[in-house]
Amino acid sequence: MRVVSLVPSLTEAVAVSAPGVLVGATDWCTHPADLDVTRVGGTKNPRLDRVLALAPDLVVANEEENRAPDLDILRAAGAEVLVTEVRDLPQAFGELARVLDACGASPRPAWLRDAERAWARLPAPAPRTTAVVPIWRRPWMVLGRATFAGDVLARLGVDQLYAGHPDRYPRIPLDALRAAAPDLVVLPDEPYRFTADDGPEAFEPLPCALVSGRHLTWYGPSLAEAPRVLGEALRAVFR
Repeated sequence: MRVVSLVPSLTEAVAVSAPGVLVGATDWCTHPADLDVTRVGGTKNPRLDRVLALAPDLVVANEEENRAPDLDILRAAGAEVLVTEVRDLPQAFGELARVLDACGASPRPAWLRDAERAWARLPAPAPRTTAVVPIWRRPWMVLGRATFAGDVLARLGVDQLYAGHPDRYPRIPLDALRAAAPDLVVLPDEPYRFTADDGPEAFEPLPCALVSGRHLTWYGPSLAEAPRVLGEALRAVFR
């Protein structure tokens, strides 16, 4: 089996669940740290010639992270392409099972079972917190409707103020974000790398939680520890 992954979180999931089947991954596929495969460019601009030169049995992609025209070119060249769609946690678990099955990962990996249990055992949070969740600046963009990260936060007791926006990733001026007066601003370190010195200063005096983007936005092995990692980061703001 020869698999090329164009999605960082799925790269990690396949690499740890079906060792040896991955032959290619994007430049942004940073986990596992010791992954030694051919790099095929970015998620939005993959080198399709490199992908096809690897003669994959399967290319794993995502409808949000990868561009449909690129996937159409791969299909036209004879490659089998599996495209995932993830809007919430249950859908993520279902898509992970589908991808791993297609890659020949058997039996069901322990990390997937542990992740499902970790989220199933999560107690109902109280009280709940309102937040804005920027994912980019220059221009400012935030989580909107029907996003995986938004569902993850909701299960941790964080209700994002733009969950009802028509767009999934709306552009909102900074003044409007501040005027929305959330209880909290959640700043992940990807896709934009917010840090203690880049992000919180724009929202003072609102409290800001710096969180791991991998645990917030990736659906893969990180899901097993995401409730604890994200929960600790969110609680730390209010100590």
